[in-house]
Amino acid sequence: MKLIPLFGLALLAFTHAKAQQSDSLTDKRLAGVDSLLSALLTDCKAAGFAVAVVEKDKIVYARGFGYRNYAEKLPVTPNTLFAIGSSTKAFTCALMGQLAHKGDLSLDKPALSYLPGYHFYNEKMDANITIRDMMSHRTGLPRHDWSWYAFKTGSRDSLMKRLQYLEPNRENREYWQYNNLMYLAQGMIAEKITGKSWEDNIRERILTPLGMARTNFSVAEMQQDKDFSYGYTVKKDSIIEKMDFHDLTVIGPAGSINSSANEIAAWLMTWINAGKYNGKDILPPAYIEAAAAPQMVIPGAALPKKHSDIHLLSYGLGWFIDSYRGHYEVEHGGNIDGFSASVGFYPSDKLGIVVLSNQNGSAVPDYARKIIADRMLQLKPVDWNAEVRDNIRKAIANRKNSGKSKDHDRIKGTKPSHQLSAYEGDFYHPGYGTISIVQHKNGLYLKIAPEKDSMYLSHFHYDVFEARGIDDKGVIDTTGTGLRFTFRYNDTGRVEKLLAPLESSLKNPLEFTYQPKRAAVPKSTLEKYTGEYMLGASSVRVYMKGDVLYVFVPGQPEYETTPTGNHTFTLTKLNGYRVRFGLKGQEVETITFLQPNGTFEAKKKK
Repeated sequence: MKLIPLFGLALLAFTHAKAQQSDSLTDKRLAGVDSLLSALLTDCKAAGFAVAVVEKDKIVYARGFGYRNYAEKLPVTPNTLFAIGSSTKAFTCALMGQLAHKGDLSLDKPALSYLPGYHFYNEKMDANITIRDMMSHRTGLPRHDWSWYAFKTGSRDSLMKRLQYLEPNRENREYWQYNNLMYLAQGMIAEKITGKSWEDNIRERILTPLGMARTNFSVAEMQQDKDFSYGYTVKKDSIIEKMDFHDLTVIGPAGSINSSANEIAAWLMTWINAGKYNGKDILPPAYIEAAAAPQMVIPGAALPKKHSDIHLLSYGLGWFIDSYRGHYEVEHGGNIDGFSASVGFYPSDKLGIVVLSNQNGSAVPDYARKIIADRMLQLKPVDWNAEVRDNIRKAIANRKNSGKSKDHDRIKGTKPSHQLSAYEGDFYHPGYGTISIVQHKNGLYLKIAPEKDSMYLSHFHYDVFEARGIDDKGVIDTTGTGLRFTFRYNDTGRVEKLLAPLESSLKNPLEFTYQPKRAAVPKSTLEKYTGEYMLGASSVRVYMKGDVLYVFVPGQPEYETTPTGNHTFTLTKLNGYRVRFGLKGQEVETITFLQPNGTFEAKKKK
């Protein structure tokens, strides 16, 4: 199983763009840039990428490098479609800006006032988190990316309903923390207000007016195009390997757009021309100004680091903002399986640059943008090619060294407290989903979803196991992932919790609760359990609703039960609570409540 990557024309319009596109050698500022960009392919072991540069209302440079299909050696062009990942976010925010301009919503009202029926983790968050907070990543929620990336769900509605179970780690507006789910919420607000899907809204309000006819929202649709790219990764530091596409439909507003360098050029022209494209108003100027202005400071990124003239990183509305070598830079990257992107502009210079690559977690977009920006802005060039080579060498060395030290806290000579079969079962978290643990031969395997591959659980120490990937040939990765899962058992010795470190910024790992398998019990048998039971002076009632057995204790809500076999039932909404019926011959005589705070028996009233 793979882990989350580091971690987003109509003929007339196409012809118009091509007519404005200059040969790369006609602009003296870009002399020699082709060779520098081409070198990135070798430096980064990349399959291919595409670039477009716009100045004012023209494309001044557009070119493809390398291959969109590495096996068949099909070349990348400026019209090749790539997944742009989180560069989608600026489109979603722009839609919200358009709706706010029309008076359909306010960016500063509580977001959930537009989405009745949904909730955050607590009432304070419900009442205070605004749409603007969502747009600028300052809600107090950490990423919780595993919730949408690995634990698949069939609809946006079901994914949104997980929000109330996702724990914050900060107060609202206290700290900047990137969160993709907040962009899903924005898309759903737009759908609620307009009665149209997020996709239709983006298409009608942005893509069509900009002539972005080939830009689309799903990897399935992208693959129907004659000029699309596959995604790739680098294995063993040098081998270019094709990756599977990742379907982002459910969380589309956060990153599902696929587009080309030439079509994104029209989007950039709109931003550097105060919201206008070909003389038409697309985005409100007031929104442009707000979106490209800092809304939240990004911690630890204000001061210069290696380069003294790159600093002051903050976040606007769907855009990162910084000072790049004395120039105001607005940019957003995108990363999703097999693809990386950078879409950026320099408003004071009327300059825009887009770089789309087909390499997973790639440095290509960032360095290609810098190489181009230095020349277009007529800055003293930095040897970015040398820097990227040096960074890659260091990254390889760090990976090798990290493998030597990551087991330093392992306690050797320990064993699991139970037989491996005792750890098997399904474990559930309402904000994520189900993790299944299965034993195969002499090992444990972890599976998150039916369509996902398993991961091997290697014993680390005591009841702690480390997840390890398995390749297509079934070979287990010996280096491990660093993800350690801990099993907990109750006072009866039964394993009931799986602690999963899927959101590292929280103080404690996420708790997944054991879900007993539902036993098949005939309705005629269930009816034998019904009746009145006396618990001291209190009367406990057991009754049927349809084919489901319920238990009612005075002063408490009724409890739905789930049969697990051997006359035992779990209380569906109370973790760790069970009831067991006692029989004498064929007659039910008692009900015993098995609770964390003790065991209580009630006798059936004759």
